Amino acid sequence: MIPAAAIALLLIYFLFPQGNPEKTPVPSLELINAESPQQTETPENEDPVIESTVMIDMKGQVANPGVYELAPGSRMQDAIDAAGGFTSEADSRAINLALIVADETSLYVPAAGEEIVLPALEQTASAGGSSLININQATETELMELPGIGPSKAAAILAYREEAGSFKTPEELTEVTGIGDKTFEQLKELITTK
Repeated sequence: MIPAAAIALLLIYFLFPQGNPEKTPVPSLELINAESPQQTETPENEDPVIESTVMIDMKGQVANPGVYELAPGSRMQDAIDAAGGFTSEADSRAINLALIVADETSLYVPAAGEEIVLPALEQTASAGGSSLININQATETELMELPGIGPSKAAAILAYREEAGSFKTPEELTEVTGIGDKTFEQLKELITTK
C-alpha cells in the first residue's frame, strides 16, 4: 500500500505543477515585453533637443553684448532679451524683432541717429540701392554688419576676393567657404558688386 500511495503522490505532484508553470511565465513575459519599448523610447526623444542650439553674436546698443546660445527657431526678440534688452540709446526700429535667428548670426544694434547700413533699413531703401554693401569694396567690419556674417565668414570673403578677384555677381558669394544658400538668401537684397 505504501508503494501505491507513493506512486499516487508522485502522479499528483507531476500533473499539478506542470499546469501552473505554463500559465505563470506567459503573463510575466508579456509584462517585460510591454515595458521594454517604453524605456528605450524616452532617451531617444530627449537627446536631439539637448544637442540643438543656435549661437548668435550680439553687438552695439544692448545691455550685455556678447555671444549667446539660443534654442532653434528663436527670434531676434529672444536674442535681444538674452543680451539684457536694448540700452536707452538703441534705435529699436532698425531691427526686425520677428526675424528667426540663424546659427552664427551677428546682430548689431545701432544707437538712435547713428548712420550705419542695417538690414532692416536696407530692405526699405529706395530702388537706387545706394545703401547696399559692395562686397568687392567692403572692409571686414562692414561685412560683419550683414546678417549671418561673423568674423570668420568676413575673413573668408576677403580671402576669396584676394584669391579669385572681384565678385562678378552677388550669387558668386555662395562659392565662399561657409556661405550657403540659406545665408545668401538673407544677404541677396543687402549686397551689390557694383
